[in-house]
Amino acid sequence: MANITLRNLTKSYGPTEVLHHVEGTFHDGELIVVVGPSGCGKSTLLRMVAGLETVTSGEIAIDGKVINTREPAERDIAMVFQNYALYPHMSVRQNMAYGLKIRGLPKAEIARKVRDAAEILEIGDYLDRKPRQLSGGQRQRVAMGRAIVRDPQVFLFDEPLSNLDAKLRVQMRLEIRKLQRRLGVTSIYVTHDQVEAMTLGDRLMVLNAGHVEQFGTPIELYERPATAFVAGFIGSPAMNFIETEAADGKLRVGVASVSIESAHRGPATLGIRPEHLVAEDDGPFRVRVQMLEQLGANTLVHGVLDGTDAAFVASLPGVRAASEGDVIAFAPKPGALHLFDRASGKRIDGSLSRCDRAPAGD
Repeated sequence: MANITLRNLTKSYGPTEVLHHVEGTFHDGELIVVVGPSGCGKSTLLRMVAGLETVTSGEIAIDGKVINTREPAERDIAMVFQNYALYPHMSVRQNMAYGLKIRGLPKAEIARKVRDAAEILEIGDYLDRKPRQLSGGQRQRVAMGRAIVRDPQVFLFDEPLSNLDAKLRVQMRLEIRKLQRRLGVTSIYVTHDQVEAMTLGDRLMVLNAGHVEQFGTPIELYERPATAFVAGFIGSPAMNFIETEAADGKLRVGVASVSIESAHRGPATLGIRPEHLVAEDDGPFRVRVQMLEQLGANTLVHGVLDGTDAAFVASLPGVRAASEGDVIAFAPKPGALHLFDRASGKRIDGSLSRCDRAPAGD
């Protein structure tokens, strides 16, 4: 098993820097999810750890040993790719055994490792089939089995579930999590799916345009996002954002007034998650309904916040009825409001307490 350390890591293609001073320590046995939108640099980071991309500057260390110049085969890392990368002319057994055969392991040991991995992944009945005879989920298991038989000190997963349908993705991510816990191998998992990231990761590294926005547990990122980007990226439906001004300990938000305990003055962005709103007749946030999404367990109310042109979403339990143009008043749950500096996007420290309807004419 292994600890992985990234120190001031950068990656450039010519004059263009695509990863900017990435830092982080991944502890032995952790499953770290690197998450962010397409083009943020997450797959590039993974490939640098694997040795498939060179390091422009900084260091990658495994158990204290810098591996920047080591060949991929010398890093004791196994990688699971997005496209499975199975040999179509080989059977499942041959695909799983091929890497061990190249390394010169005895036939009996190879057979044992393949058999043990197949048992773990419940693919023992498919060992003599070719990849074309397997479903997408079965092919993904074979790709994982090929990594498991190597008994590496680090697993790397590059968006391994993106080719699967929604139901199978849910099933496979749970199986990957159970497998990783069972094996206890330090793992880095790349995805653009924040729900996948939240359910899989011990900790999440959120990347945005090559910068690390925040690195912490899923709950830390959800409850106390360091930036407006993290706040909007983590959570589904996404957080509501309302542009406002801070002055004299208050924020004016449409027809609402929010008291704050912060020295911040000037432009700010107020954030509140849809699931942290409660329908109340005298609630300070009045929303003109544009559309309802009836999801059964809950209803998403889409509309525009009264007194602003800001789109607003509220998630209410159960089935709710409303017509286009209706006005529904909402109140935030205690401690549910977030404040960010509008220019930098960084979180503003301090508490946001009372949230009331502003007096008429105020």
